Amino acid sequence: MAESLGVAVIGAGMAGKAHAAAYRTASTLYSPVLPQIRLVSIGDVNAEFGSLAARRFGYERNDTSWQAIAEADDIDVVSVVIANSLHREVVEGLLAAGKHVLCEKPLSDSLEDAHAMAEAARNASSIARIGFTFRRTPGIAYIRELIQNGTLGNVLHFSGRYWTDYGFSPEAPMSWRYKGGPGSGALADVGSHLTYVSEFLCGDIRSISGGRLTTAISKRPLPLSAVMGHDHVAVSDTFEAVENDDYAAFNAEFANGAGSFEVSRVAAGHANSLQFEVFCEKGAAKFDQRRPSEIQLFLNDGSGNENGYRQVILGPGHPYIAGGLAMDAPEVGFGQNDAFGYQARAFLEEVAGLSESASLPRCATFDEGVRNMELLGAVTESALNNGKRITL
Repeated sequence: MAESLGVAVIGAGMAGKAHAAAYRTASTLYSPVLPQIRLVSIGDVNAEFGSLAARRFGYERNDTSWQAIAEADDIDVVSVVIANSLHREVVEGLLAAGKHVLCEKPLSDSLEDAHAMAEAARNASSIARIGFTFRRTPGIAYIRELIQNGTLGNVLHFSGRYWTDYGFSPEAPMSWRYKGGPGSGALADVGSHLTYVSEFLCGDIRSISGGRLTTAISKRPLPLSAVMGHDHVAVSDTFEAVENDDYAAFNAEFANGAGSFEVSRVAAGHANSLQFEVFCEKGAAKFDQRRPSEIQLFLNDGSGNENGYRQVILGPGHPYIAGGLAMDAPEVGFGQNDAFGYQARAFLEEVAGLSESASLPRCATFDEGVRNMELLGAVTESALNNGKRITL
C-alpha cells in the first residue's frame, strides 16, 4: 500500500464539488485505514470557480487545464466531472499519464467515444472506473439485497421516474446541457441514473420499446456570466436553439419482468425526484430520493387482510450505514452527498490495493459505462423510429 495518495478533481461545478467533498471525508469512513489522502488540486478552466472550490474543500491549489493535472507528480487519483463531450480527451490523457480515473456518468456523449475510452481503460496500467452513485444509496442497495436473497422473489415489474426541474423556466440560461444530439439531454443526464438503477435491481434489460423524446422549451437565452451546475444567472436577449430532449420515456423488457421509465428536466416542483417501485413475486418495495433514510416495503402475509406498504427506517443493519456515518445510529439521517463519500471510499480502497473481501463493492467499470450508453442509445433509436422495439 502506498504511503499516500494525491487526489485531484477536474470540474468545480455542482457534481465536482460533491466529488471534492467526498474525497475529504473518505478516509474517515470504515476500516481498515486508507493511506494518507492528500487533497492536491481542483481543476477548472474557470480559475475563479476552481480557486473558490479549492479553498472551500481544503485542496492545495487549483489548475486551469487537465494537462497540468496529468503532468503533476504529486497527483495519483483524478475525478473527471465535466461536460460529457470532453470526457474522452481528458480521460485518455490522464490514463496515458498513469493516473487512476473516476469518471462521472454518462461515460461520454457518443457510443463511439465510450468504446474508445473502455479500450483505453483495458490497456491502461492504472484503474479506470465510472461513478454510478445511486448504487451506494443504502435504501436502493437494501432493496437489491431483498430481491437477491429471495425475500421479495423474482421481479415482475419495475416502474421508475427521475423528475428534475432545473430547466422548467424558459429563462434558465443556455449551457452545455442543452447542446448535443437526440438523447443527450434529460435522457443522458438523469435517465442514465434510472437505467443503471433498474439493472442493479432487476438484471439486464433485453429490449427497449416505446421510446419518446420531447423538447418542451425550444430556445434558451445566453448567459451574461459563467454558469455553474444548474445555476440561474443573468441572461441576455440573445437566444440559441435547444438541441436535445427535455423529457424522455420508454419501456423495457428484462430477463424477468418489464419496466416503464420517465425522466424530465422540466418537471416543476421536482428538484431531484428519483422514485421507483419494484413489484415482485412475494411483495414490493418503493424508494423516493426525497426521503432517503427510509424505504416502503410490502411483504405478502398470505391472508390479504393486512396487505400494504409499511415504512422501514434505515439504520446500521442496512448497507453502507454502519461505520459509514460519523454517528451511525438509527434515524440519524443521510442523503445523496453521503453516497458520493461511499463511492470515493470504494475507489480509493481499490487504488490502494485493498482486497475485494475487505472493501466496499467496487465502482463500475468502463465496460459497464458502455453498457449504460448502449441502453440510452437504444431509447434514442426507438424514439427516432416511432417507438420501435430495439433488442439488446
